[in-house]
Amino acid sequence: MDDLEFKRRYGPWALIAGASEGTGASFARQLSAKGLNLILVARREGPLAALAQELRAAHGTQCITATIDLAAEDAAQQLLGAAEGREVGLLILNAGADPNGAMFLDNAVANWDVLVMRNVMTTMRALHAFAAPMRQRGRGGLMVVGSGACYGGLPGINVYAATKAFDLVLSEALWAELEPHGVDVLSYVLGRTDTPAHRELMEARGMAVPAGLADADDVARLGLERLPFGPVCNWGEADDEAVMSASSAAQRRARIRQIAAISAAYTVKG
Repeated sequence: MDDLEFKRRYGPWALIAGASEGTGASFARQLSAKGLNLILVARREGPLAALAQELRAAHGTQCITATIDLAAEDAAQQLLGAAEGREVGLLILNAGADPNGAMFLDNAVANWDVLVMRNVMTTMRALHAFAAPMRQRGRGGLMVVGSGACYGGLPGINVYAATKAFDLVLSEALWAELEPHGVDVLSYVLGRTDTPAHRELMEARGMAVPAGLADADDVARLGLERLPFGPVCNWGEADDEAVMSASSAAQRRARIRQIAAISAAYTVKG
């Protein structure tokens, strides 16, 4: 898809949550180069303002910023407020790392509440809010950036893995529901990626930064390429490969189509 078609399909505005650094900033730079205007969201204003200034100078696109804590009860409403009056054709939910690194019972339940609010409740509410006008317009894109942790329960990142599983399943279902309306949905499942947040986490745990981390620019580029071909893209795997999970992206797509067809048949009979 060339840049003009991409902008027609997913423009004129893209909202990126978790845009201040790493893959979020890479998404912003690549979307700005394609001519989309940007709403950049993160908790820290300084990096957002610097990125917005960089993109305005480089590409002449409009960039606005909003400092929002996605774990806040009203975070989705704040996202809507930041986008007020602007036609958002692409929503990228890129935030949601796990800062805890603890066994379930060794951490206060309040910390798990925060993680669930950010990765589950805010994600669900934001998808609901921004998908509705996309469905009405008959075009748009929704991307939820996830983690390979979604494919199984993992000690030490237990709640995080569970939230990412929720995001995966919700995205797959939305893909089936919204595909007939021209809205693309992608659950973008990442492995280890070289981001400042990942490096800080490794250093805080006294661990060496591993070799072979995915490059954030490469990750963003592939995500934008695969957006029209949901519902799942597993980083580092071909569409018909199954490494992170027992089933490939292609197999998951076929299964969802089959289930959607059965559900439709029951609806007609009812």
